[in-house]
Amino acid sequence: MKRFIPGYLNSADSPVLTALLVFVLYIILAKLADIFIDKVVRRLAKFSRTELDDKIIDVTHRPVFFTVLIVGSIHAVKLLNPSESMVFYSVGILNSLLVLIWGICVVRISNLIIKNHVHRIADLTGLGREITPLAENVWKVIVFVAALMIILSIWKINITPLLASAGIVGVAVALAAKDTLANFFGGISIFMDRPYKIGDYIVLDQGERGAVVEIGIRSTRIKTRDDILISIPNSIIANTKIINESAPHPNFRVRIPASVAYGSDINKVEEILIEIASENENIISDPEPRVRFRQFGDSSLNFELHCWAKEPALRGKTIHEVNRAIYNKFHEAGITIPFPHRTVYLREEKDWGEK
Repeated sequence: MKRFIPGYLNSADSPVLTALLVFVLYIILAKLADIFIDKVVRRLAKFSRTELDDKIIDVTHRPVFFTVLIVGSIHAVKLLNPSESMVFYSVGILNSLLVLIWGICVVRISNLIIKNHVHRIADLTGLGREITPLAENVWKVIVFVAALMIILSIWKINITPLLASAGIVGVAVALAAKDTLANFFGGISIFMDRPYKIGDYIVLDQGERGAVVEIGIRSTRIKTRDDILISIPNSIIANTKIINESAPHPNFRVRIPASVAYGSDINKVEEILIEIASENENIISDPEPRVRFRQFGDSSLNFELHCWAKEPALRGKTIHEVNRAIYNKFHEAGITIPFPHRTVYLREEKDWGEK
């Protein structure tokens, strides 16, 4: 900076006057930087499709101005030729203030980025948006620790004992909150692996089946067909087998068995089953419903109707409606639905004691 100061200022008899003029020059420079950001950078940011850069400019606007002033203050203090202790304390205070300003600025920028991206991730994966405050708090802790380490190094304080103490405290906290941490990392693994999202119908190893309504930090919540809300810790759900009935496509295959008596017209049976599936509003036409002749039973010809419901939630209703239609249509067409018969023969007991 001294190169830009006129020579007569450096040769001035009064260091106070020199420091004052240098500080004024820095004030002008700070104002020019402020105008450049407001008039040039902000106008360039308007050409982007997102508002995130505009918000970042709003956040960094003041810190840039105060950074130039603090740098100018440090320069002015050194021009006063004070004692070494005075330089150490004054420069240390100014540098610490600079670290605090930019620490707060980094936290605010990170909060903007986290909110912007977490909302997008939540829309794509179904991850609960309550992860936003968690991510913000974790990042605040990271920035705070980093700023504290920098400030301590500015004041030439040995941080080795602090790091050792922090390690011991970290181990103690990890042991005390191992279940919470297990659920947290389970939620992270669910976020990374994306086995399901909100709205998907899933079936767990334990037999729970329902729609995912929320993916939280500690647990995942599913709502069953009985309108019961089940909360499952993420540490458990991350280590269990998950059947996602809504993936990769939301359509759900339904298999409906149908048996007819021997001697029935099997072509007519297939025609009726296809007609029933085609008329049901819950069944999609692509893929088309189809009928399979499975086996010759002991007393019946066993068929199976394959069709695809629009979504897994309609499985029970679809099976009910199709079974009802099968019974009525077979009855109208004179097709017999067999049921097991047993013939019991009674014999007259003899008195084996008589000879």
